[in-house]
Amino acid sequence: MARVQNYINGEFQDALNGATLDNIEPGTGAIYGQLPESDAQDIDLAQTAAQKAFSTWRNTTLEERSAILGRIADLIDEQREPLAKAESRDNGKPLALAMSVDIPRASSNFRFFAQALTQFSSEAHESVGKNTINFTLRHPIGVVGCISPWNLPLYLFTWKIAPALAAGNTVVAKPSELTPVTAHLLAEICQKAGLPAGVLNIVHGNGSSAGQAIVEHPGIKAVSFTGGTKTGAHIASVAAPMFKKLSLELGGKNPNIIFADCDYDKMMATTLKSSFANQGQICLCGSRIFVERDLYASFKTDFVSRVAKLKVGPPSDSVDLGAVISSDHQQKILSYIDQAKAEGGEVLIGGNTVNVPECPNGFYLEPTVIEIKDHHCKVAQEEIFGPVVTLMPFDSEQEVLAMANSVPYGLSASLWTSNIDRSMRFAQQIESGIVWVNTWLNRDLRTPFGGIKASGVGREGGLEALRFFTEPKNICISYQS
Repeated sequence: MARVQNYINGEFQDALNGATLDNIEPGTGAIYGQLPESDAQDIDLAQTAAQKAFSTWRNTTLEERSAILGRIADLIDEQREPLAKAESRDNGKPLALAMSVDIPRASSNFRFFAQALTQFSSEAHESVGKNTINFTLRHPIGVVGCISPWNLPLYLFTWKIAPALAAGNTVVAKPSELTPVTAHLLAEICQKAGLPAGVLNIVHGNGSSAGQAIVEHPGIKAVSFTGGTKTGAHIASVAAPMFKKLSLELGGKNPNIIFADCDYDKMMATTLKSSFANQGQICLCGSRIFVERDLYASFKTDFVSRVAKLKVGPPSDSVDLGAVISSDHQQKILSYIDQAKAEGGEVLIGGNTVNVPECPNGFYLEPTVIEIKDHHCKVAQEEIFGPVVTLMPFDSEQEVLAMANSVPYGLSASLWTSNIDRSMRFAQQIESGIVWVNTWLNRDLRTPFGGIKASGVGREGGLEALRFFTEPKNICISYQS
């Protein structure tokens, strides 16, 4: 049994109430470990430890902070294979994906912010003719809360923790209760790297107890959350009256717009990936595919043919899709497929569970393509977060732009065209925080990341993250000439 514990003030411990949650392996459906079912007592203990550590950590030199974060990155690299195996088993994603994307990105997050903190500068403004100089300091906020999701567990956990620590804050962090193992392993790495006790505290448990306690704790001054839009709205309702700083990276229903003048082979290979990577459990997946009518028939034939060749199976095998995260999530996805049929959609391929003989109780689904006639249908408007995409033709730029912008979300969009004028028009008119032209999931860690509308508030990444985790203080000095 894999045993996960809280990490508070540099020590591993169980929940104060002694309660535990079962950890279920998506690939087999079996219980393979336990984790603490923490509550407000544990969060308070973690906040106290973080508050005590803050005065020392905030005054730690940039060079020393950078060195510690760099050591954490190095240790993640050294333990890439065991971390990837743990992530694959805990999440259900293919091992190859965890090895090539999740764990390398986790180390990159720490290494990037280890370097970025040494380049983060303040501003000065000379008021010419007034004998006045203004300069701005950026101070760490204090104790901050980081709450991360289950789809990219270590990847997104470190995406929040690394900039928070780099900026001089101390952290109370909660990983998803569905994928706790790599967070526990990260705590061991931080110990080995010499991160002082109390600087990072990791508390496991349900969102309704441990997560809620982070959001409402008066001593936690900012909250960075990635997850569902409904949960984000609840967090905002609790935190806003407390005047906490909030960063909310929420859901997406992203359009993938394909014009007939695209690079067809590149588009097809990337669209297959953007539709079903990580079983479609990425907020950036292009789940709404719109294809120009002149290309539509050939695209539909080729795309369905390629989807049919995707292999679904145990995450440890050489597969394209592993298991979805849980039985409940599997049923939710299936319910959307049933709803699509009821609304007149045609399932071109997929739509069923997959029987994996060696893992008969695992949570497997076929990659599914649904041809729709109305972009207002439920399956085209709501985030499914699974291996399901909709397909629909369009006739004009104006038509597809209206369809792309018709959803409540605005996280990302993909556009495939060789027309540079069109790409610029669309990039400016699509309602999303990120637009990829002739590519997908092509990320530079220096750039701002986040969405608009129901996809969130604020931006992560690069200097945006360091700005979020600091408070500016302006100092005005008048002097005699």
